[in-house]
Amino acid sequence: MADTLLLRVLKSKPNQLKLNNQKLQTIPKIIGKLERLTLLDIKNNKLKDLPDEVSHLYELTSLNLGNNEFEEIPQCVISLTNLIKLHAFGNKISKINPVLFDSLENLTFLNLNGNRLTEIPPEICRLGNLKFLSIDNNKIDGFPLEFCALTQLTELHAAGNNISSLPLEFGFLTNLERLHLQKNKIRELPESIGKCYKLRVLDIAANELRIFPTEIGAIPLKELYCEENPLLQHIPVHSVQEEEVLALKEITARFIMKELKDRWSYLRKCIRHYPDIRDMLSQASKCAVCGESFLNTWLECVRFISTKQNLKVSNMSGSVPVRALLCSYKCFNSAGHDYYGVAFP
Repeated sequence: MADTLLLRVLKSKPNQLKLNNQKLQTIPKIIGKLERLTLLDIKNNKLKDLPDEVSHLYELTSLNLGNNEFEEIPQCVISLTNLIKLHAFGNKISKINPVLFDSLENLTFLNLNGNRLTEIPPEICRLGNLKFLSIDNNKIDGFPLEFCALTQLTELHAAGNNISSLPLEFGFLTNLERLHLQKNKIRELPESIGKCYKLRVLDIAANELRIFPTEIGAIPLKELYCEENPLLQHIPVHSVQEEEVLALKEITARFIMKELKDRWSYLRKCIRHYPDIRDMLSQASKCAVCGESFLNTWLECVRFISTKQNLKVSNMSGSVPVRALLCSYKCFNSAGHDYYGVAFP
């Protein structure tokens, strides 16, 4: 049937071809003659592979392979260098050949929902123009560090996977506007997510999140979904403060960082000759109460902020717990702040 249909359309030299819902098990090789095609839709069939002749469709910008029986993205797709949109949802794809990312540098849209993927290859960073990525309902347990190089990404869907954490460098995705991570196993969001200054929608529902990062208030969210998480509750309990003993490294680091604030300090002149120490001190945090810097020793506290007044989201009311780091019990016991200690079960 497909042969007859292709012979019929061959004379008209179309730029779009839709063969969806035809119960096709193969695509005739003659398809390679349709060199003017810009869109090929063959979703909802029973295809397991594509003929090599598809690689001759050099002008193709949109390819839909959805709801078939592919176990991998066909090799011929590598030659489709003008491809902008690729749908491969609802198949049996368990891994992606990294070579695919070398040739599809023009790709802006990639849909891999409902497959059997367990990981994202680091080579995905080569898709420098990618703006939309959807990998819902796979078996992915995390993202490689290289994923954070997709700086053009505006929308990420990764619901229904086994993701337990995001890369610390996630904040490099500065153009991200929508982030959907519901139904995973995420226990905390990286502090760097506060650098995603364009993020408007965050869906972190049905995870294992207890507290939001300190910079969540810096994100211009319009919608936040966080139901079905074991978020910290504002329930005071009795606790005993442990004796505060700082390591020599911490004491020294705090002294140096305080000295560096003085523009005439001798240490400020000397520190330029010790790049390793500079790098170490660059990882320091600031106390939420006194504003002084500290290195590794802190008190993890929580502050409950209003979703309406502080986060300014429109879809939910109430408050959410946000992490706060304090440098000492002295700051914790001082008056005039609304930070609480965190009780661990």
